[in-house]
Amino acid sequence: MSRVFVVEEQPAWAPHHLRSRVRLRTQPKWHFVDPSLAAAALGATTRTLLGDLNTLGLLFESLCIRDLRVYSQALGGTVYHYRDEVGLEVDAVVEIADGRWAAFEVKLGGTAHIDTAAAHLTALAKKVSAQRADQLTSLNVLTAGTTSYTRPDGVNVVALGHLGGA
Repeated sequence: MSRVFVVEEQPAWAPHHLRSRVRLRTQPKWHFVDPSLAAAALGATTRTLLGDLNTLGLLFESLCIRDLRVYSQALGGTVYHYRDEVGLEVDAVVEIADGRWAAFEVKLGGTAHIDTAAAHLTALAKKVSAQRADQLTSLNVLTAGTTSYTRPDGVNVVALGHLGGA
């Protein structure tokens, strides 16, 4: 499927300088290059997707990863995911060649989900070395909402539609 550009691998991120000795999970994740292909293959409609938020969430995550790839490639960046053996996961880490990086969690919305995502992002930021922490540019939760803002903890909540805005 990857040879015909239906799915694309999202490699695991290795920050190289973790404060802890936690082992990283290095298996890649796979996303549809265009999640509408999956929706069409499933025969999904707006109604069926709204009735199955788990499937909608997976398709939305693929959509977000696709957009992050497009924007990061213009900067010479790569989109990774992070997962360690203690269960901490972050949906996307965008790193550019000079070492700067930003982390992203993807949530359809909802305050409780955004709070959990922000906790994952801040936990990752606390795990990296001081050098890698200095290279961190932002922590972000991508949502399906229409409002973008910065939380008191410094985590940005960004509507996907605002991602490419100037």
